[in-house]
Amino acid sequence: MTAPRPRLAVVLLNLGGPDAPEAVRPFLVNLFTDPAILRVPGFVRPWLGRLIAWRRTKAAQANYAFIGGRSPLLELTEAQGRALELALAGADFEARCFVAMRYWHPMSDAAARAVKDWAPDQVLLLPLYPQYSSTTTGSSVAEWNAAARRAGLDVPTRELCCYHSDPDFAQATAAAVWRAHDEARAALPADVPLRLLFSAHGLPESIVKAGDPYQWQVERSVAAVVERLGIDGLDHAICYQSRVTPQVWIGPSTEAEIARAAADKVALLICPIAFVSEHSETLVELDIEYREVAQHLGVPGYFRVPAQNSDPAFIAALARLVRAAEAGDRTVCSFAGARQCPKRHGDCPHGRQDAMPRARQAA
Repeated sequence: MTAPRPRLAVVLLNLGGPDAPEAVRPFLVNLFTDPAILRVPGFVRPWLGRLIAWRRTKAAQANYAFIGGRSPLLELTEAQGRALELALAGADFEARCFVAMRYWHPMSDAAARAVKDWAPDQVLLLPLYPQYSSTTTGSSVAEWNAAARRAGLDVPTRELCCYHSDPDFAQATAAAVWRAHDEARAALPADVPLRLLFSAHGLPESIVKAGDPYQWQVERSVAAVVERLGIDGLDHAICYQSRVTPQVWIGPSTEAEIARAAADKVALLICPIAFVSEHSETLVELDIEYREVAQHLGVPGYFRVPAQNSDPAFIAALARLVRAAEAGDRTVCSFAGARQCPKRHGDCPHGRQDAMPRARQAA
């Protein structure tokens, strides 16, 4: 009799998004009361987070109205999960994907109960954030761990922290950029230059200075994609979007880069380098708001690379990452196994693991 294959629960970690206009405010409350996002004293956070959510609700509802009043992120993430299960069908383990959203349903408590009911032999946490940040993957993993404890889910669990410059991920992204680049170039007059602008969600500068590796990893992602594009003299830049607080954020901002393109009289091809699914930051911010800014400033052309969604090359990259993580022996692993970030970026799972032995010795 053939022994049953071991079961691997792959938990897809993502942001989540409101599923109706009335869900926008509670979604924002969940977002802005997260201690990983709003880094103020705990006794202040619930009040300040709710105030920020209240002040941003009307504008956010107006943005979601452009895309049907709701986020498409859940359906796209579920489709990625189904595609990943198919890509892993020939593995020597049985894989099932579960979705755990951070700020709207289905959240980690529901996902942890579903995983427990399936009774896997092992769990793999797979973030749909290619670059690690304590504000995204870090927050999602912490919430998952708490939910697993509440659910009584006691199963060996591994965490894939990042895949910022994984060769397959970079190649899949480069292929999408190539297609969009060819389309943009065909639509432009031959004498109009084209600049490739990699736009990522921003972070407050203080979080990066505290050791968050996100900006360094975004830069590695861009370098890996540009290398695979192989375009001599490629005009490209990195920028950051979606600033939501009055703090100093990492830059340059996407708005500033659009203004620079207008001054240089170059067309723009925007690549959302830190988003692997379409959602409000791509469909509204990039496609509508920044396009209007570019047109107002006289940018001679504005084009965008689509997010990966269920692109077969991207799903194949995720499948290879899952196989490698499942076969490895690390509780926390990167796309290349061990830690990849410089030691100065201590606010990451590897940094905390490195600090634990020292803490025990000091005790």
